[in-house]
Amino acid sequence: MGKALGLIEVIGFSTAVEVADAMIKSADVILIGVEITKGNGFVTIKVSGDVGAVNAAVETGKAVADLFGKFISADSIARPHEAMHYVFIEKEKK
Repeated sequence: MGKALGLIEVIGFSTAVEVADAMIKSADVILIGVEITKGNGFVTIKVSGDVGAVNAAVETGKAVADLFGKFISADSIARPHEAMHYVFIEKEKK
């Protein structure tokens, strides 16, 4: 994969759309996907890009989700193992 992976979990699909939009506008990242998780209306937004860009996008996403009061968690992983590619990228292509 070679790039960073950013994940943000929020409550609600409409919040996820707003957060994803803000993230990709704020930094040079690629939106991998928006995944509706099981239970409680949680939605995970996944982005990829350079470490600095992903960190900036995640911080922006956290701020937007906080504005709505729907932020759950966030994480940035710099240079994730290549096996993570199949978990996050290939899964979205199917």
